[in-house]
Amino acid sequence: MTDDLTPLDKAEAAVREAEGSTDVARIVAAVLATQQAMQQQAPPPAQPCQHDHRKDRRGAGEWIAIAAAVCVGGFGIAFASIALAILGGVAGIVVIVLRGVWNDMQKGR
Repeated sequence: MTDDLTPLDKAEAAVREAEGSTDVARIVAAVLATQQAMQQQAPPPAQPCQHDHRKDRRGAGEWIAIAAAVCVGGFGIAFASIALAILGGVAGIVVIVLRGVWNDMQKGR
């Protein structure tokens, strides 16, 4: 009948036996049996994840479209920067010419 006992039952029996005695060896044996029984128990089953997995991942075509949009946007920003640089240069030239005209008008008075 002792063969039908689980390791945890054996550990509990050893603890009950050690409670009535002050013998250190029996107490140590009970503690070791309890530890052994705890190690032999199966861990609890893992919990499944609670979040939803997205099924609509982007395909290769969508990534190519995104890359093309980024390239077109980059070219647009580059051309806008060039246009602003040209506009700044033209504005600078206009200011220099107008200053020269203003100086000429002031000398003529």
